[in-house]
Amino acid sequence: MKRTPPLVGLTALAVLVLAGCSAGEGVDIGGDSDGDSGSGRNLIAAIAGEPDQLDPAVTSAYFSFEVLENVYDTLVEPDENLEMQPALAESWEVSEDQLTWTFQLRDGVTFHDGSEFTADDVVYSFNRIIDEELSPSWRFAAVESVTAVDDATVEIVVAQPTPNLLTLVGGFKGLAIVEQENVESGDITRNPIGTGPFSMEEYTSGDHITLAANPDYWGGAPEIDGVEFRFISEGSTAVTALKAGEIDWTDSIPVQQVETLSTDDSLELAVNPSNDYWYLALNQAQAPWNDVRARQAVAYAIDREAIVQATTFGTGALNQLAIPEQSAWYTAFDEYSLDAARAQELFDEVAFTGGTIDFLATSDYPETVTAAQIIADNLEPFGIEVQIKTVDFATWLDEQGAGNFGIYMLSWLGNLDPDEFYYSQHHTDGSFNFQGYSNPEVDALLDAGRVEVDQEARKQLYADAATQIARDASYIYLYNPSVIQGWSPDVTGYEARADRAIRFRDVSLSD
Repeated sequence: MKRTPPLVGLTALAVLVLAGCSAGEGVDIGGDSDGDSGSGRNLIAAIAGEPDQLDPAVTSAYFSFEVLENVYDTLVEPDENLEMQPALAESWEVSEDQLTWTFQLRDGVTFHDGSEFTADDVVYSFNRIIDEELSPSWRFAAVESVTAVDDATVEIVVAQPTPNLLTLVGGFKGLAIVEQENVESGDITRNPIGTGPFSMEEYTSGDHITLAANPDYWGGAPEIDGVEFRFISEGSTAVTALKAGEIDWTDSIPVQQVETLSTDDSLELAVNPSNDYWYLALNQAQAPWNDVRARQAVAYAIDREAIVQATTFGTGALNQLAIPEQSAWYTAFDEYSLDAARAQELFDEVAFTGGTIDFLATSDYPETVTAAQIIADNLEPFGIEVQIKTVDFATWLDEQGAGNFGIYMLSWLGNLDPDEFYYSQHHTDGSFNFQGYSNPEVDALLDAGRVEVDQEARKQLYADAATQIARDASYIYLYNPSVIQGWSPDVTGYEARADRAIRFRDVSLSD
């Protein structure tokens, strides 16, 4: 899922539109938590907002995917090292010409309503995304057909070698396998039926969603009875509730409190590197930002360390490229520094003596407002007046798409494969290339990376592309934030993940 629309993995992140019911309206889904599994109570999880809806192929909200991660399965899924492993497909093979992928499905899997899972469900789920051009449809750009060979076999034919197909079809729950009747009835938006470890039990708008453990889950029944997701928008309130034992888990933790909480014995705290990144983008349809030297000048003028300290209280990791250091796809790049003299030289080369620039920020992500204020101070000595335009995120998306910005800041979430970090953002024809960047050399590298099956050769292609993207300042990269989550010492078996997938299927609760 991505914060940049529509996602990812995008994410990506997260139009916070409330579900259609009025606040406080309860919907009893009819789940039953009295099955063979369970520890005697639900795990109580506080998330920072309410899902906009629960159709995995339509929503782009992170809050939705926090819930859906526990309701649905994909064909394959990333493990804790973000390597793809079997899920609904227990094995697969690729033809010699690399154009046909054949997946053998797991036997005996059922949906939450008891109906049997078959290859037809995979075909329906994927073709629905393709035919209706839903959010994840870009992931099927190379796919020519998805067919059921028999009830237990799915064949995917691609137009060209697609070495990252596993990541494309299993990297996040937007590619979840859904039930056709659930979709066509319209119930999926509020009462999704999946094959996952938990099923929907109750949805009360403005308050909480309760999931019940699935005693028939193919991966083994969860040890807890269920999960109750409470919507607590204020981080300090969630932390207070966690310390008081009123909730068991939260990812709504203010960065200002991390240092203090790290020594608090009343909770477990994870501050782990993530695969997310924050960046700036200058509008290359506007002068002087259509000149690479002007963009490079900004890259030298901004104080990244001050931005990271102010927005993350030092929990983020400085990075001048997108992919974080812990990734196998990481490329080292540190050619920019805080260098006012070099910035002025570059501005002089393009004969830019100053002016105004609109900074598009959003109140839904306060990091953007904080950083905008620092960047305004950084650019003021060069005669640049930064006019900060702060809007809600829905408006932000509209303004970005319409090109109504001089500069903006945002993040991408949940990327796994390097193609997801760079292609749609920086290829001339990329669907999220709102800054208007175009470099034929980069296009050729990114196109080649999509079909190169040799891992080392592919890594070099993306390293070359990423380096050129940074030198051209298509994005001015800032930092990789940390995954910050806290939970009760009574919770065991939970792991904070770099892709922010919230999985409670292996969790236990002590009495």
